[in-house]
Amino acid sequence: MTGAVAIVLAALLGSIPFGLLLTRAAGLGDVRSIGSGNIGATNVLRTGNKKLAAATLLLDMLKGAAAVWLAGWIAGPAWEPAAAVAAVLGHCYPPWLGFKGGKGMATALGVSLGLAWPIFVASGLTWLIMAKITKRSSAGSVSAIVVAPLAALVFATPAAALGLLILGLYVIWRHKGNIQRLLAGTEPRIGEGK
Repeated sequence: MTGAVAIVLAALLGSIPFGLLLTRAAGLGDVRSIGSGNIGATNVLRTGNKKLAAATLLLDMLKGAAAVWLAGWIAGPAWEPAAAVAAVLGHCYPPWLGFKGGKGMATALGVSLGLAWPIFVASGLTWLIMAKITKRSSAGSVSAIVVAPLAALVFATPAAALGLLILGLYVIWRHKGNIQRLLAGTEPRIGEGK
């Protein structure tokens, strides 16, 4: 029973739409009406407010980490990988927004921190390097999510690696349009377009 409670709480934490809440509080309206229509940090950046985008990124990561830590506290470490998946799915499908949320990358980075900080460092550095080289957030995201399960094999448990592999495949699927645009050379740079 405690495991089920942990999973539900992880999904609820993940479903908090910080990007939407912050842009509305700042008087910028509904972030879903611009760019990609997502609630994540990359789309918040398209409002032109870098501080709000950074705050969204940080809060989306923290909710992922908190979901994993809470699950470990309530139900034990064995439930942490499942809570990680639940938190990201909560972000992508928040019930309060008609199940239309973000693509899950920042929350996935956060759950990697919750599972083991070296996974977060490896994934975060990968994102930073690839985003800087390509000037495209999606290239950083896809690269980081590929590194995460590999890092988990080294720094965490096979269960954590499996959870991050499932998340990786899911986040890549959520980025399929971005990947097609990357291959076609039409993916917008960070802060531009869709």
